[in-house]
Amino acid sequence: MAGDLVRYEVDDHAAVITLDDPATRNALGDELLDQLLDLLDHAAVDDDVRVVVLTSSHAKVFSSGGNLKAFADDRPTIEKYAGLDRFPRIYKKLAQLGKPVICAANGDVLAGAFGLALACDLVIAKDSVRFGCPEINVGAFPFMISALIYRNVPRMKANELMMVGDLITAEQARELGVVNAVVPAGDFDEAVRDWTRKIAGKSPLLMKLGKNAVDATRDLAFGEALDVLQAQLALAFTTEDLREGVRAFQEKRTPVWGMR
Repeated sequence: MAGDLVRYEVDDHAAVITLDDPATRNALGDELLDQLLDLLDHAAVDDDVRVVVLTSSHAKVFSSGGNLKAFADDRPTIEKYAGLDRFPRIYKKLAQLGKPVICAANGDVLAGAFGLALACDLVIAKDSVRFGCPEINVGAFPFMISALIYRNVPRMKANELMMVGDLITAEQARELGVVNAVVPAGDFDEAVRDWTRKIAGKSPLLMKLGKNAVDATRDLAFGEALDVLQAQLALAFTTEDLREGVRAFQEKRTPVWGMR
């Protein structure tokens, strides 16, 4: 399954979604985002998929971010405004997918694509990759992704990223806590496969319950969050996967998970 600008493949319980518009350096235009939204919807209901990997076919750029040509064209402002909902929709969809999403950053992650990476659950980056918000350098501002940046990056560094516009290295991104692992180019594909296999080996049902609980409580007050999480833990107690996981641990064998 694929569109013209985004490819979709399933291998060993992993849906690999590849941004594939090298002519624009995978600019996040309306058509590409629509295809990406459709493929995420497909992955969400595909029972063979336990983890999603988001990556790029471009040799050096994961994505250059929003389509600047479209931002500055002569379409009516109301038409441009109507199309902006794609960004919040895709960031929310990644959070609410019910399945872990790995951003396999094999090229530079810029502007709106930085938000795309921050909306994923895990980020693995090649050591040559850069991250950042260069929009301010061309008279724009990272409005949409500021909500994600402020939830993931300390305030002063967040301001620096958005107001100065300089890029940071993959290692600097790891030190900020927005990248999980930085891997040499020669080891990158195997590192992504290794993380994918590990996650796909977990209970898809408990992973879905857990990811949904994190999404539901991340912005709640502490007491409210604990109430919701207590209810989710009680729900987990009713699942066969939890009982199977405990039995497998006691019997020193690999668990056999049920359907999600």
